[in-house]
Amino acid sequence: MSLTEKKPVKITETVLRDAHQSLIATRMTTEQMLPIIEKMDKVGYHSVECWGGATFDASLRFLKEDPWERLRKLRDGFKNTKLQMLFRGQNILGYNHYADDVVEYFVQKSIANGIDIIRIFDCLNDIRNLETAVKAANKEKGHAQVALSYTLGDAYTLDYWKDIAKKIEDMGANSLCIKDMAGLLTPYRAKELVTALKETVDMPIDLHTHYTSGVASMTYLKAVEAGCDIIDTAMSPFALGTSQPATEVMAETFRGTPYDPSFDQNLLAEIADYFRPLREEALESGLMNPKVLGVNIKTLMYQVPGGMLSNLVSQLKEMGQEDKYYEVLEEVPRVRKDFGEPPLVTPSSQIVGTQAVLNVVSGERYKMVTKESKKLLSGEFGQTVKPFDSEVQKKCIGDTKPITCRPADLIEPQLPKLEKEMAQYKQQDEDVLSYALFPQVALEFFKYREAQQTRVDQTVADIDNKAYPV
Repeated sequence: MSLTEKKPVKITETVLRDAHQSLIATRMTTEQMLPIIEKMDKVGYHSVECWGGATFDASLRFLKEDPWERLRKLRDGFKNTKLQMLFRGQNILGYNHYADDVVEYFVQKSIANGIDIIRIFDCLNDIRNLETAVKAANKEKGHAQVALSYTLGDAYTLDYWKDIAKKIEDMGANSLCIKDMAGLLTPYRAKELVTALKETVDMPIDLHTHYTSGVASMTYLKAVEAGCDIIDTAMSPFALGTSQPATEVMAETFRGTPYDPSFDQNLLAEIADYFRPLREEALESGLMNPKVLGVNIKTLMYQVPGGMLSNLVSQLKEMGQEDKYYEVLEEVPRVRKDFGEPPLVTPSSQIVGTQAVLNVVSGERYKMVTKESKKLLSGEFGQTVKPFDSEVQKKCIGDTKPITCRPADLIEPQLPKLEKEMAQYKQQDEDVLSYALFPQVALEFFKYREAQQTRVDQTVADIDNKAYPV
């Protein structure tokens, strides 16, 4: 590229979703987000990723917030900036496959409530699990970005990535994302991959990575030079470690070059000042574990994404087995190989991680097997790139006959039944979707919400007969 030809890199800001998901277990509240939106809206971001992923579950389960309400408030605040969410294909934001009618309705409601760009991925890169969501996003006039879960292994050649990218373009996606959730993509590999994809497909390419292995900023630099259109960054107080490279640093890196996004560093500094006390608070309370802030080049050996690292730490802590941390990290790639070498991203990362924990803690491999491991080995999540280890599969699922079709083909429409089950709690159309994804957690939340709304005056309530004045 000539030095006069401008091609500003577009930047997706992750501080309201992936950054706090990776560093503080998705605990940032809507109340903490709202005061800074006006300033963030002036930056000139390509988009702000603020919803989806684990935010939905965490809002209901831990923060006692309605995720739909959060989205509507964010939409009201961001007047000039596109809002983006992360969507797990046929898993939506949950951990199981859902019927097509639920997927279609969730996409419809996400866009109706304010989402512009839906990043859709499948934990196994089984593109059969992406089709329904992509079609639904196109139907609703949303932007369907399909993310390839990047990983390493014998099967993941340049030809594999080119082939799958072409299929995604043919499926009707509007852009392509390389989703490097574990920070495995090194700078020169990124240059090679982006160059190959640019020659294969004619659509914008977004690169998403994590700083876990310490190379992410350099990876972005080489990717952008190779033609990558969009990069995902996080405001510095919630950057680095298992999160993304810092927004201010990447903007400064490209200053005065053809890739300059022309961000105002003074404005970015004000935004960083806002988030810094939230970081300090998280460190003081122990919500942010210093373990996830360092660089771990062993990530390239273990291929463990950031969110999964913090999960493993807390699982072992609960069991009082923290000293087994490195043993578990070494067991992860072995379990992954047994399970057909899937990329490690939600939910496959949780499945492989939990199984690795059980294998180490119980002292015998596959003595205890989770129901999710059984589902994966039975084909209920779709097809892995490589076959399962047949002995491990036999030990875990016995004579169960694995399925080979698209898993959702076996699921009857679910919405009518779900509507009926939760009718008494319904206050908005979207409630049925919260219930569909997390039945128990949603019911707890609905009850909490009801209690908040109907603060009963104990002096006029007939407590014995549960008769409260309307």
